[in-house]
Amino acid sequence: MPISPKLLATGTTGTTVALAPLLAVQGVRVRRSTPRLPGACGPLTGSVPGPRPLCLLALGESTVDGVGARTHEEALTGQLASALARRWGRGVDWRVAARTGANARTVTAELLTDACREPADLVVVALGVNDTIELNSARRYRRDLLALVVAVRRALGPVPVVLAGVPPLGAFPTLPQPLRLVLGLRGAALDAAAATLAALPGVTHCPVPRAVVQPDLFAPDGFHPGPAGYHLWAEKLAEAV
Repeated sequence: MPISPKLLATGTTGTTVALAPLLAVQGVRVRRSTPRLPGACGPLTGSVPGPRPLCLLALGESTVDGVGARTHEEALTGQLASALARRWGRGVDWRVAARTGANARTVTAELLTDACREPADLVVVALGVNDTIELNSARRYRRDLLALVVAVRRALGPVPVVLAGVPPLGAFPTLPQPLRLVLGLRGAALDAAAATLAALPGVTHCPVPRAVVQPDLFAPDGFHPGPAGYHLWAEKLAEAV
């Protein structure tokens, strides 16, 4: 997990500054002790058979990259495609554009051009963890997400966009206290800023359900969902769509 002690030590809130030495030590320990899991194996595209297939594009960080699952069919995108197909009685052609460690600005600058070379009927964005651990401000996160939505619409037209909420880092079992508390509060602030973008036409914000962060639903690293966690998250996103 790429938590930078230097970044933690440069926090701007009084609480973070006061705890900076302890947070830096905990950040180093977590980085050393947390297993580094790979992204999901297999192709970055797939299909759920059915009539009148729609095109789903998923953009994001390690959760969209499928860390914690063996294949993308078991990860967030594939499970979301299956959930949408069941709900709508339609086929779903899905594709993934993601990078472990990416933040909102990175996705726009480095992944979006290739991701939008083909049309999409629905775009799902799952970001926020890396912006949180990098201590990016809520204002910057909102601005970067807005730039991402604008760039998606410029490339694909007025496509519906679903913004997945920032996962509640305050419930991640691999994080010790008080690091867990600090990152949980920061993540919640970023998520609240992202939720304001739902005021835009065709943009939906969907908070991560608390059920996803039950300890037994995490992957072995204690930081990413396992397949069962991805399933619950995908069902919640499908409801939002």
